[in-house]
Amino acid sequence: MSVYWLEQNETDVPAENQWLSAGETLFLGRMRFAKRRNDWRLGRWTAKHALATCLSLPCDLLALANIEIRGAASGAPEAFLFNQTAPVTISLSHRAGIAMCAVALTGPGIGCDLELIEPRSDAFIAAYLTAHEQVLVERTLVEERPLLVTLLWSAKESALKALHVGLRLDTNCMDVSPGDRLLPHAQQSRQDLPLVPMAHIDPDGWRPLHVRYSGEQVFYGWWRHTDHMVRTVVSVLPQCSPIRSLSIPPGNCSLSS
Repeated sequence: MSVYWLEQNETDVPAENQWLSAGETLFLGRMRFAKRRNDWRLGRWTAKHALATCLSLPCDLLALANIEIRGAASGAPEAFLFNQTAPVTISLSHRAGIAMCAVALTGPGIGCDLELIEPRSDAFIAAYLTAHEQVLVERTLVEERPLLVTLLWSAKESALKALHVGLRLDTNCMDVSPGDRLLPHAQQSRQDLPLVPMAHIDPDGWRPLHVRYSGEQVFYGWWRHTDHMVRTVVSVLPQCSPIRSLSIPPGNCSLSS
């Protein structure tokens, strides 16, 4: 299974709205707050470009209006092409003026998340991380903990999106194992758990991770960090390694690795 991804920032989004469908234009008009409007437009712009690239479609403004991103009953985004369901699964995330879209041409259940690397309190760690994850944090150098905690949180968010439930579930039902192998669930001694070598990770590359849901179902994923942000992508099915990236040069919609 291959999952593609694309990031765009606020400066990439045109001021005009010809690239929105009629339904999207109406939806945008009902939004009262500028920040929400800007985030929503950025997410749609990013998703439409990612889909146009994956499906080998034109990406001029009028052509993009034929692609529509709708919210399903679960809240998950769904892609439509000429008012028909597109043969893809997508996930969206945005943070700090950047949006990320992940696209799978086959297979159900993908999720992506984009998070700023920032310190989080002990109360946050106690409330949202499992016992196993808290041990990983304790065994990581203090200066590297913000990266690890952000990674764990982001992977949980991605997995919850893959389940189409978002934060309606307790995040403690998701247990994240960064690295190449899946650690046994929960009951492991602190001495048996390996140190997480956060400082030795290539900042430009994707690294594998696993997320165990309720002790049984396993999500397969990848993560990377650049520009003080963590990106995670997970799926129900194993993904190709490394995850292939989407690149859209100005005025071009060709796919590159």
